[in-house]
Amino acid sequence: MDCKIIIKTLAFLIFFSSSLANSIEFKGKFLQGHYIVGLTDPSAEILIDKKKVKVSKDGYFVFGLDRDRKFDVSIVKLINGKKEIIIKKVYKREYNIQRINGLPQNKVTPPESVYKRIKEENIKIGKARQINSDLPFFKNQFIMPVKGIISGVYGSQRILNGKPRWPHYGIDIAANQGTKIKSSASGIVTMAEPDLYYTGGTIIMDHGHGISTIYSHLAKLNVQVGDEVLQGDIIGTVGSTGRSTGPHLDFRVNWFQTRLDPMSILMK
Repeated sequence: MDCKIIIKTLAFLIFFSSSLANSIEFKGKFLQGHYIVGLTDPSAEILIDKKKVKVSKDGYFVFGLDRDRKFDVSIVKLINGKKEIIIKKVYKREYNIQRINGLPQNKVTPPESVYKRIKEENIKIGKARQINSDLPFFKNQFIMPVKGIISGVYGSQRILNGKPRWPHYGIDIAANQGTKIKSSASGIVTMAEPDLYYTGGTIIMDHGHGISTIYSHLAKLNVQVGDEVLQGDIIGTVGSTGRSTGPHLDFRVNWFQTRLDPMSILMK
């Protein structure tokens, strides 16, 4: 009798170990706006909500959850003719209301004369966010790009000069004019513009698999498109260019066009 129990227990442990070997490990919280890194068999195919995502040579992949996502996320793993489906519940968050007054009226409601410029700039930004490179840096711990006080948080409903506007999709870090800004992670510069209408001096960096970081309102840019940058390298300085009421860094993280909470990748 005892022997049968031991055999059954061993069989269960072998099956359980095998199941673990074939499962997916996740790093990150399944909350609106969060950044999720997965680890699987390098030979597996992974689909997130029916969209195929890259899997690195060592088995890592990444995806993000939109600020207002209202439904669960579906992760499908295909390997050796077998299909595994994982459904993860996405939990809702509460967001702050942020009131910003004192902005120039032409920055709150731009004159028609600059519509073309804004459209062209948004197209450039969109192209930079669409890059799907094999760079491996998305899986590493990101660092805070500048020392300062967090004056604006992700997801806040913004009321500009008394008028409701789009939510804030980054974090604002207030710092002195000219404070040095570090690259949050290693990557390649895909945009370096000194004077965009809304964001002023702006740098976008690619970190692989659709993950990009955006640094806005810079006074000075120390990099140009194509530069390979290491984590911690100085890429520019804090300013108040574009739509801004004072020196600060607007720091953002994207998974393609999905805007993510930077704190979800900066947190340990």
